[in-house]
Amino acid sequence: MKNFPAILTLSALLALVSPLHAAESTADHEPVDVLPAVGLSEELMFRYLSAEIAMQRGNAFAAYATMLSIARSTSDPRLARRATEMAMSGSLPAEALKAARVWHEIAPHSEEASQVLLSLQLQSNRADEAKQSLATMLSSSSPTTLALAIGNVQRLLSRLPDRARAASLLKELLEPYRDALDARLALAQMAMVSGDRAAAIQELRNTLTKFPDSEMAALMLAQIIEDKAEATKTLVDFLKKNPKAREVRLAYSRMLFEQGKIADAKKEFKTLLQQTPNDQTALYALGLLSAQANEMADAEKYLSTYIANLKDQPDRERDATQALMVLAQIAEDRSDEAGVIKWLQMVPELGQSGAVNATIKRAQLQAKAGKLDEARKLLNEADVNNDDERVKLIIGEAQLLKESGKIIDAMRLIEDALELYKNNIDLLYELAMLAEKNQQFDLMESTLRKVIQLAPDSQHAYNALGYSLADRNLRLQEAHDLIKKALSLAPEDPFIMDSMGWVEFRLGRFEKAEELLKRAFAIKADPEIAAHLGEVLWVLGREEEAKKLWRNAGGKDSKNDTLKSTLKRLQVKL
Repeated sequence: MKNFPAILTLSALLALVSPLHAAESTADHEPVDVLPAVGLSEELMFRYLSAEIAMQRGNAFAAYATMLSIARSTSDPRLARRATEMAMSGSLPAEALKAARVWHEIAPHSEEASQVLLSLQLQSNRADEAKQSLATMLSSSSPTTLALAIGNVQRLLSRLPDRARAASLLKELLEPYRDALDARLALAQMAMVSGDRAAAIQELRNTLTKFPDSEMAALMLAQIIEDKAEATKTLVDFLKKNPKAREVRLAYSRMLFEQGKIADAKKEFKTLLQQTPNDQTALYALGLLSAQANEMADAEKYLSTYIANLKDQPDRERDATQALMVLAQIAEDRSDEAGVIKWLQMVPELGQSGAVNATIKRAQLQAKAGKLDEARKLLNEADVNNDDERVKLIIGEAQLLKESGKIIDAMRLIEDALELYKNNIDLLYELAMLAEKNQQFDLMESTLRKVIQLAPDSQHAYNALGYSLADRNLRLQEAHDLIKKALSLAPEDPFIMDSMGWVEFRLGRFEKAEELLKRAFAIKADPEIAAHLGEVLWVLGREEEAKKLWRNAGGKDSKNDTLKSTLKRLQVKL
């Protein structure tokens, strides 16, 4: 032992041989307790190893007693923690409680020490002692640190297995602080965690009476109210009194979007943008909502501003890739190749997950310019991080081949990929869509049924099979059942609504078809949905209304296959 360097301390030894590594002595985001600098003597080494050997031999009491003695003499929290562990492992509750007290005394800032002590106190029927410890934590805080103390007490109690008991204890502890907003919010949250929704709702309603401008109370209340209409009303009422409450308006906007009320959601985001110009969340949301509604001028305005602002306002909440890809698509639609390249080149810099998508888009541009071989080479030589990205590139290449009229080559490419990536859902789905395009309907159906077998929650497979049957006017009841299943999995998907509207049309239920197709078109103003809705209107005798709808859709995408075939079949000239 005399050959050890003089600067070696007990802390250094523990870092090497103790199961309680120094990094484990503190929880995340809590103050770090100062570790003692204790010289390593032969006696300390002997006692420490004796405790560990005693524990290995099943003598938990001797191990605990020795380790606790060392902890007291050195004031090292890791040793006190180890003593606590030994007593708990040896089913020595009284000794575990004694060791935990020492641990907490040595490391008063350790949340782990506080939590273990609290748990042991409650397990030993020392609720009064636990309550007193927590009450002291609250009473010793200053007005500026009370909120932090309330949060710490709530967090400690929320980890207790008996949630009802924890809620009751928190209520007693916070009774003197009920005039504090944080105390009321903590009580509501604990009531919810303990399963008492009614108590949580009542606590939050009372909180809003006393603190009518508390956004947190309003948001929590809307979140836990099960009735969506009532939850929405809660946010609306709050905004009437607090029109500049940003977080509540954001929550209300998202709620409207989830309910399919796109126009109303956009209105709220616009209000937010008027109140806070260049609000990144509002710009991003308005851009994507406008793109979804095919209002591309607005989409470009909002999203380009959002991207420009990223230089001064980095966005850590969302990935900019989607915004950049939409902007690239808008530029492509107006044949602005330089604009497409400009936006795509920003993806690696500003995006987080869009490099593969950007590569596929660049390949599409090359193929569109007649450089199919170069496009395929770009996809084949692209760097990937995993098999999912490689599959995505393969599917992108197959789509290039399909758009170039090389359906057989595209199918062969996917079939070869399936040899390597057997039963890959995305590859199987792509093969089915290619088979349908090539009018190999038996292959399409068998492949989609395989997808459904492998992935029973794949709404796209149910929808694709059901729509194909409906479009060919075959087995309509089966088609209806398949699309109904898809709609149950994704009730707000506009394209599945479109499929259901189309099968209802095929079944002769025109009014139901119109209702569904109008709902779908309100969510997504897509030319294919417009083609179906227009045909329903045409059959109902509302020919001018149908023509107007088709003209607008044709202005957005005159090359849409469904729209072109509908007009040709009905012999309509716009």
